[in-house]
Amino acid sequence: MGWMQDETGLDKTQANFVPLTPLSHLQRAAHLFPDREAIVYRGIRRSYAEYHARCTRLASGLSKLGVRPGDVVATLLPNLPAHAEAHFGVPACGAVLNAINTRLEAGTISYILEHGQAKVLLVDPQFLPVAAQAIEEMAGPPPTVIEVADDAAGVHAHGHYTEYEELLASGDPDFDWIMPADEWESMALNYTSGTTGRPKGVVYHHRGAYLMTMGTAVSWQMPIYAKYLTIVPLFHCNNWNHTWMMPMLGGTLVCCRDITAKAIYDAIADEGVTHFGAAPIVLNTIVNASEDERRPFDHVVDVFTAGAPPPAATLRAIEPLGFKVTQVYGLTETYGHVTECLWQEHWDTLPEAERYAIKARTGILMPMMEDITAMDPETMTQTPMDGETHGEIMIRGNSVMKGYLKNPEATQKAFAGGYFHSGDIAVQYHDGYLKIADRAKDIIISGGENISSVEVEGVLMMHPSVLLCAVVAKPDEKWGEVPCAFVELKDGAEVGEDDLIAYARDHLAGFKTPKQVIFQELPKTSTGKIQKFELRKVARAQ
Repeated sequence: MGWMQDETGLDKTQANFVPLTPLSHLQRAAHLFPDREAIVYRGIRRSYAEYHARCTRLASGLSKLGVRPGDVVATLLPNLPAHAEAHFGVPACGAVLNAINTRLEAGTISYILEHGQAKVLLVDPQFLPVAAQAIEEMAGPPPTVIEVADDAAGVHAHGHYTEYEELLASGDPDFDWIMPADEWESMALNYTSGTTGRPKGVVYHHRGAYLMTMGTAVSWQMPIYAKYLTIVPLFHCNNWNHTWMMPMLGGTLVCCRDITAKAIYDAIADEGVTHFGAAPIVLNTIVNASEDERRPFDHVVDVFTAGAPPPAATLRAIEPLGFKVTQVYGLTETYGHVTECLWQEHWDTLPEAERYAIKARTGILMPMMEDITAMDPETMTQTPMDGETHGEIMIRGNSVMKGYLKNPEATQKAFAGGYFHSGDIAVQYHDGYLKIADRAKDIIISGGENISSVEVEGVLMMHPSVLLCAVVAKPDEKWGEVPCAFVELKDGAEVGEDDLIAYARDHLAGFKTPKQVIFQELPKTSTGKIQKFELRKVARAQ
């Protein structure tokens, strides 16, 4: 359908059809920006010519180790230059990159190595003990371990394994990159958090990653030569694909091993960082930084934030400090962010409270996506766009995973009805903008009424003594379940349970008000997400 009547000879050729891949960004940058800074980390400053050369040697060195196209190469690394190099060097030898969460315990790492059949594992010395234990627990062939020292941070190699620089030295500087013959070829393998069972292996293709880089640059209005700080872990949706994007702009990747307020302010002040992505908890860290951690800077820093929707209170506090924050949303299965709260000019004149409430919305689809909307998951029909009716966020587009590795049943279920089922519950407004109400599993159903934990958290975060909070369901004989709030207070702050409950009651309907407040440090993932499944255990035990 839609073809011309006679298309004789109008076929795909090497001249007019090339498989899309973000590998092409670094190939181009090496020619176009050879002398520009590509990567900065402490005392390390490397040009695009050097970056490309090291990725080439890595690809060759892996090939000499026996890594073949389609094999998996895993990493257990912080946000270091070597990890960025792996994002290009691994697929450049035709292999699939599996960046593993560095906070996982040995049993889960062992499962991932076994399930993904990793041939090689690049490991920071800090994580060698857990890696060794994980390999010991494997039943199948173990991966070849390559130790990646971080001498700049004083993390030196133990000497028990081949060191990363030795691997690069063994590589051929003239190695021809193995570019994909088909853009549907697998490029990366990322595992879900696995909070309710074994993690699932999410497979990315070259096409989706390429389009993510293009769509992100457009949505973020990124300039050429941008300076990007790696706060989002490279193991988390491959840094939301930002590391693959930066060579397209001739930009500088500023690596950051330990995410602290001081490290962020130093990178902005000393390196001129213009962009970074971060979970809302990182924004909170910046807002509550001590005076000796802060540094003055003379430009606005653009920030993409994703995870739990940031409370309006956090947005109101951080923007006067010199940060322009845009809420985005996505999942491991969508390569990272796929919606953005694109700002509309007619919102400029709204009262402050309304403006920041809008800024906390999940937003609308980004340019690389085809459709993102709220539907009834049973009937697959559009929910009313009234800002009140709950529906599940459904996603369709090129930056959706190929599927779950070795799990066709879960893949089929996730794609039922021609959309990816996110599992996130949202309301949708008349203009199409979405706002997450909750994860389906986080909705609190009290006496038949649905309560959004996100809404309750947003109110509690407005209290001047509250640093962080999370709300979960607590079993209740009368109502089935009721809201239970877990709260971290700011340093030096004092407030009681009754005071916070009264504060919430002043801003919420009675049935939404927490019935209990527990003061404790909140458990968090390596990406800053609060682990509500741990808090549910505590609430059930009360």
